[in-house]
Amino acid sequence: MRLGRIASPDGVAFVSIEGDGDSQTAKEIAEHPFGTPTFTGRSWPLADVRLLAPILASKVIAIGKNYAAHAAEMGGEAPKEPVIFIKPNTSIVGPGAAIVLPPSSNEVHYEGELAIVIGRPCKDVPASKAYEVVLGYTVANDVSARDHQKDDGQWTRAKGHDTFCPLGPWIETSLDPSDLEIKTEVDGVVKQRSRTSLLLHNIPKIIEWVSAVMTLLPGDVILTGTPEGVGPITDGDSVSITVEGIGTLTNPVAAKK
Repeated sequence: MRLGRIASPDGVAFVSIEGDGDSQTAKEIAEHPFGTPTFTGRSWPLADVRLLAPILASKVIAIGKNYAAHAAEMGGEAPKEPVIFIKPNTSIVGPGAAIVLPPSSNEVHYEGELAIVIGRPCKDVPASKAYEVVLGYTVANDVSARDHQKDDGQWTRAKGHDTFCPLGPWIETSLDPSDLEIKTEVDGVVKQRSRTSLLLHNIPKIIEWVSAVMTLLPGDVILTGTPEGVGPITDGDSVSITVEGIGTLTNPVAAKK
């Protein structure tokens, strides 16, 4: 199932997105998408509504340097255990929303990633049961102000600006995430291309590690890390991240006015 959030003439709703191409339809889900969704009977052609970020997370937990080649390009060795940090939920935006460049930074980078969406409250989840707590997967852009990252010595400001966590276009619930192609394009030029099979710490390990630290709630998002090839984005660019089996997340880039 593809789960999304839309803005329609009737308001904001969770939906199941069905069909392909121009015939895609958004079927309204009653209340929320967790557990076994029930439907209201209302639906809209997807072309007649606007896709929003597919989930409103209480928190976004991200994994740093989780591809060996990216760790190398950042000038360090790959960590033996997952390195985690948090992006505020106010950094989340949906497909088509602008990534707004803060005037305090001169070096903002894209980072294409596979994102995990948690489906139920959980704590201390063993890796063997990790997939039981997953609602599904979506596409993420862990936008990062590199100059802030270097200046601060930690990552909160660099990763936490409003609009620095685009998510979408929807959540795919029926997916084997172990070996998916991930690709990032800027203005149609491929900048990143890798596979999730190259993750240093796989999804069960990530969920075990994070849930040992903090309780995860329905809708929480875990970013699994970005492959090599990160680079700058500037005013007027368009960033598209595609994860095999899910779809493409596209966002324009704009200077703050």
